[in-house]
Amino acid sequence: MISTNEIVFYLIGGLISLFLGGEGLIRGSASLSIRIGISPLVVGLTVVAFGTSSPELLVSLKAAFMGNSTIALGNVIGSNIANIALILGISSIIRPIQVHANVIRREIPIMIALTILLIIFSLDGNLGFGEGLVFLILLIVYTVTNIILSLKENKEIENEFEEGLKSKLNIPLSILFIVAGLVLLFVGADLFLKGAVALAKIFNVSDAVIGLTVVAVGTSLPELFTSIVATIKKESDIAVGNVVGSNIFNILSILGISALIVPINSAQMSYLDFGVMLVAALILLPLSYTGFRISRLEGAFLLIGYVAYLYILV
Repeated sequence: MISTNEIVFYLIGGLISLFLGGEGLIRGSASLSIRIGISPLVVGLTVVAFGTSSPELLVSLKAAFMGNSTIALGNVIGSNIANIALILGISSIIRPIQVHANVIRREIPIMIALTILLIIFSLDGNLGFGEGLVFLILLIVYTVTNIILSLKENKEIENEFEEGLKSKLNIPLSILFIVAGLVLLFVGADLFLKGAVALAKIFNVSDAVIGLTVVAVGTSLPELFTSIVATIKKESDIAVGNVVGSNIFNILSILGISALIVPINSAQMSYLDFGVMLVAALILLPLSYTGFRISRLEGAFLLIGYVAYLYILV
């Protein structure tokens, strides 16, 4: 049994580690994008998104190896809902988030399409080897395509990114910041998750609710702190790219790898959870179209929606 002092230590220590990790990851990613000629948006959609999705991946793989693969699916659904409603909600309340045109034209529709594909794959109550393989193939195609498209961007756009992201970090130092940031994010998420689960147990919250809320939010904390730091630093490309990219990676990599290891039972997930995940993905498109930004009012709307979802679960 974890003591109250240990819970406080885990929660506070986790938050501090998460903040420092988000700072390091954003600074290193922004610098690296300039040095190697890839846009911050693509870095957010790939390096940052995959890195901040690593806690979800580790939790889901551990669950799959232990024969409780349903947690993997619940973790992805809960995290994808939290990424949009909670993370973008809080970030845009702090500062309205500008949304890159490419995100609206390409990335959000891809996220919506993959969400629908996941629901279709789950209709028979099982995600098997075949579905996992499809997800992994799509992951490779998505990542390679993004990098190729970024390298083809014209000089004017590259100059725009360079002007907005002044940095003195060289490539090795940028990579060091990224690695250190990811390590701190992982450690922070693990600490906070331990404290949050222990706290939830004290209040007799059920395992199902813990999985869809505490575990999902806990593993989404890297995305939360990374996006908040990016928003404060006015790196909105990384903030939005991180969230949308993480949702795409959650479906393609986490469920793809987990389904290859062991079939995932999707029958235990309710239509409410799938429905809320789809609505969250769909609603992001019109919100982004309004002035190519997510306003404070729209952020408050997302946050209220997430609180309402949690209320229904509990």
